[in-house]
Amino acid sequence: MSYTETPHSEQAAGPAMSTPETLTNIFFDPGTTFEALRARPRFLVAALIMIGLTLLGATLLFQRVDFNKVVRQAMESNPRAAQMSPEDKERAIAMQSKPVFRYIFQTAPAVGVAIMIAAGAGLYLLGTMLMGGRMSYRQALSVWTYSSFAPGLLQSILTIVLLYVKSPDDLDFSRPGAGLLVTNLGALLGAGASPVLRGALSWFDLFTFYGMFVAATGLRIVGRLSSGAAWTIVLGLWLLCVLFAVARAALFGG
Repeated sequence: MSYTETPHSEQAAGPAMSTPETLTNIFFDPGTTFEALRARPRFLVAALIMIGLTLLGATLLFQRVDFNKVVRQAMESNPRAAQMSPEDKERAIAMQSKPVFRYIFQTAPAVGVAIMIAAGAGLYLLGTMLMGGRMSYRQALSVWTYSSFAPGLLQSILTIVLLYVKSPDDLDFSRPGAGLLVTNLGALLGAGASPVLRGALSWFDLFTFYGMFVAATGLRIVGRLSSGAAWTIVLGLWLLCVLFAVARAALFGG
């Protein structure tokens, strides 16, 4: 079986959608949208919007909240910091509060989005091949990008709104996900909860599940898979993320 680019005649067999229509219809009619993306895969505009919104959110956050507060809360919540002397802890906070670290904190999430798009598409392509489907890497890029775009856009907009609705004094960055938009079970745990449990429950997230539904729809249509095979890929990757979060929390305590 070949997994090269889909022939042109096969790519043309699908509903035609402009980029604005694709960006809109992914929310209301993901099935038809992915039929269009199977025929004419695209991803660049949606990817740039996600990267831009991520960068905008981080920039607005540090305009709204004192960066030193973010660093201090993160340090205080780190179990390894408990083994440091007060002097060493203050030196570490002073070091991480420098402008260069602020720049890294602002840009790293956007860079992470770009990396995840490229890597995630590769994982979808591999999963589709293993499940007997057929998809090009460009088609895999479109599935990953648009299944991430739908929940990501809503999450970014709500986060930015809450950033200006909440008082900066009420924002808590000592627990991941607890400062602004609380949509995962891990953010609901108390400050003394197990980091391992928090890491696992952080993947029980409303927007994550929404994205999984859209991704399974995309893999089924674009990759020509059964619903069971598509969900096997999506749930398998989700489970790997849960295990990684648990292992990270067990090793590093956060």
